[in-house]
Amino acid sequence: MEQLKYRIPEMYHFLIKLMLFPFSIEGGTQIWLEKEPPCAILTWEDLVSKFINQFFPPSKTTNLRNEITNFQQRFDKSFYEAWNRFKDLLRACPHHGFTELHQLDTFYNALTPTDQDSLNVAAGGNLLTKTPRDALTIIENKSKVRNSRNKPIVSKVSTNAPSSSTPHSPEIAALVDAVKAMLHQKSSPLASVKAVEEICVTCGGPHPYHQCLAMDGNVFPKYQDNIQGYVSAAIVNYN
Repeated sequence: MEQLKYRIPEMYHFLIKLMLFPFSIEGGTQIWLEKEPPCAILTWEDLVSKFINQFFPPSKTTNLRNEITNFQQRFDKSFYEAWNRFKDLLRACPHHGFTELHQLDTFYNALTPTDQDSLNVAAGGNLLTKTPRDALTIIENKSKVRNSRNKPIVSKVSTNAPSSSTPHSPEIAALVDAVKAMLHQKSSPLASVKAVEEICVTCGGPHPYHQCLAMDGNVFPKYQDNIQGYVSAAIVNYN
């Protein structure tokens, strides 16, 4: 009778879970439960076993467990994002079988050294020396601060002249002066191009040959004789 008194509350506990389970599922899970033959599920252990075999085959379970074991914080993710992703992996495999201490140890060792130090400071020592409940409380409190990881900021190169209060090396100052000179040269008006003066081939005057006054009257025969003389001299030289 003494044993029966302690077993009845436990029996009612699992019975209540069996009665409430159909109200917690929908879609494909509900269809699967409705297709189960009558009296196929009598205990909570029967329900858990059939549910896992249906929706978590061994290959899928192995992959999910490996994702939890090999979890690593990504370099571009904050502590808040890493903790949420780790909890998602745990929820995706509710039958992973890892104890709370093992879960905390896996998560802690997957963090960056900066976040590990931050947790240790909050714990007043090594986080893993705390009880699982206390360690989980510290992690949850830290995750509420959604601060992103410090990222390197690339400063823009200013095209303005450096101020007198800003220290610069002589090489940088010379480079800035050279760039300013190039910009000033591009913005300045083009230098005027001196016009090419035409010289008359007839008289040597500052005008085109077709406007030369020497072409009129007796000057043209003289010019023609000069041309003929040049040709004769060239022939003699050639011979």
